[in-house]
Amino acid sequence: MQQWHPSSGGQQPSLDEIIDRLRKQWNKRKGLPILLIAAGLVVLIFFSTVWFTVQPQETGIVQRFGKVDRTAPPGLHFKLPFGIETVQLVPTARVLKEEFGFRTVATVPGERSRYADSGAYSTESLMLTGDLNVIDVQWIIQYRIEDPIRFLFHVRDTSKTIRDITEAVMRRVVGNRLGSEVLTVDRVKVASESRDEIQKILTDYDTGVRLVTVELQDVTPPEPVRPAFNEVNEARQDRERTINQAQEQANREIPKAGGVAQQNISQAEGYALERVNRAEGEATRFAAILDEYRGAPEVTRRRMYLEAMSGFLSELKGIYIVDKDQKALLPFLPLDPGAAQPMGGKQP
Repeated sequence: MQQWHPSSGGQQPSLDEIIDRLRKQWNKRKGLPILLIAAGLVVLIFFSTVWFTVQPQETGIVQRFGKVDRTAPPGLHFKLPFGIETVQLVPTARVLKEEFGFRTVATVPGERSRYADSGAYSTESLMLTGDLNVIDVQWIIQYRIEDPIRFLFHVRDTSKTIRDITEAVMRRVVGNRLGSEVLTVDRVKVASESRDEIQKILTDYDTGVRLVTVELQDVTPPEPVRPAFNEVNEARQDRERTINQAQEQANREIPKAGGVAQQNISQAEGYALERVNRAEGEATRFAAILDEYRGAPEVTRRRMYLEAMSGFLSELKGIYIVDKDQKALLPFLPLDPGAAQPMGGKQP
């Protein structure tokens, strides 16, 4: 018996052959949507990997097969798809911050920042000072990325490197000072010196980072000894206050005593000058009288007697002149006519 083949004619196909043909045609048409979907996915992947967006505070670093090819400023840019070119976005226009000894949990606008338990980060903040005291130093650093290529590729894990450098420098700077100085008067000096040294090391490592600031947040003794330290600090403040009060009184009394001493010296010098001038005048007057006496001794002697008696008697009141027998009493009239007045009576 001769069999029928699809290419031969004259015989009608059987029911099984018709079903088999329909199944083959359905399978062909069913695969078409799958192909369309696959093609759509390929196009979507192509367009999603061919463009990228750089935000205003960022710089894009485009790598072609892992090698840096170019940088992309803020905006919409295109690149080769399917991983041929990749992009890393670096926040070059933002000020980045690293915290030591504490962590900021959340920052809500209009509210104070909340911080995590500082005890969990005591390994960062506890430091040994130059006088072998332990203090708790919490600080922050702020920096900017000036060269994103150096930041990404010249140092492995640049952020961790920055933290390690900062902590090492801060421990050295604090360790070179007394604990009381770091806690009180040298906080600004510690921050300034640390900033200079950290920046120098970052520049030597070619990290592409510029340090903005180093700021000490809180410098305190460890919690177990804090009450004793506060008492010592209060005693030091009382001592400083007493010294300042004494210094203030000394600054007030010493100039005053100096002025009084200078006044006494000036008075003594004036008195000495007056006595010298008076003595010199008396000596000159005596020499002149001596010359006159030598020329006319009797006249000079009488004149000197009258002058002496005039000066002596002009100062006396209620004087009576008596003879040698004390019988004749005569009232003494002053030589000054304006002062003449009868004894026991009124002026005419």
